[in-house]
Amino acid sequence: MVVTLPQMAVTLPRMRLATLPTPLVRAKGLESALSAGPIYLKRDDLTGFGIAGNKARALEFLIGEAVDQQADVLVAAGSPSSNFCAAAAMAARTAGLACDLLFSGPPPAAPSVNIELARACGALLYFDAAATREQLDDAVLDHAKRLQAQGRRPYAVPRGGATGVGAAGYACAAWELADQCAASGITPAVVVVATGSGGTQAGLVAGQVGFGLSWRVVGASVSRPPHNAAAQVVRVARDCADRLSLVPPTPADVEIRDCRGPGFGVASEQDRLSTRLTLHHEGLLLDDYYGAKAMSLLRSELADGCPTPVVFWHTGGFAAALSALTQGART
Repeated sequence: MVVTLPQMAVTLPRMRLATLPTPLVRAKGLESALSAGPIYLKRDDLTGFGIAGNKARALEFLIGEAVDQQADVLVAAGSPSSNFCAAAAMAARTAGLACDLLFSGPPPAAPSVNIELARACGALLYFDAAATREQLDDAVLDHAKRLQAQGRRPYAVPRGGATGVGAAGYACAAWELADQCAASGITPAVVVVATGSGGTQAGLVAGQVGFGLSWRVVGASVSRPPHNAAAQVVRVARDCADRLSLVPPTPADVEIRDCRGPGFGVASEQDRLSTRLTLHHEGLLLDDYYGAKAMSLLRSELADGCPTPVVFWHTGGFAAALSALTQGART
């Protein structure tokens, strides 16, 4: 029997960017390669807005709030490889907003797809805006204050759009997954997702707890020590739950594994194996920053007897995945 959940009511300002729902597909090739399963792929690499991937969900609410507040410029930040910055520039342009992007470090020596995409969208790029990625959020606030003093109306966004507002996109995504699973007769035990700035996992946890969904959300921390990542996810998830009038999550609801390996964006041998397995058996591209590390976590969890069915949430990262392939061909 097909069961469909009722529609979720969301009253936050929203600008539609993504093509939803994204597909939920069985990964039979991966199941055969790993001798495990059932494994399902939530294809948020296919949100349909440029190459924004999962960032489109957060930006729907961030841009929605910016427009609602009559902002005229979006201020965001990241590393030169940032998927979010390119997506933010596209989304701002779509909404008729200017976009200022702040980066830690100098301009990349080699051409960067994400940097050039942001530039092509008309964003103003500020390199060396902070000494480290961790200092960028303060730099965003300082930049927004300077714009405000000039008579502009900035809307400031921290790295990755990791706010309660941005996470609302993934609370909605948790509901979307529940609806798809109910319609297909699937009861997932675990959802595995990459966790960087924390907004994606925070929204999924806010939705999972707030809607009383039975699965566990396990995050692969790709850039922060697990305890720091968990604290960030809890903070953003509780803010998200408050904005959506949901039961707030607790620290016990947040599971994080340390998947940093050699460093942010640097693939370990297991990560490279994850990339090959997924490409060869599912035709799926994974980037070294998020996707490969999350797939390594999925493989590890399954090897340790993780209950199934399991859902791997593919967050995107096309530009970085293709860049890694071309760099590999040149070395």
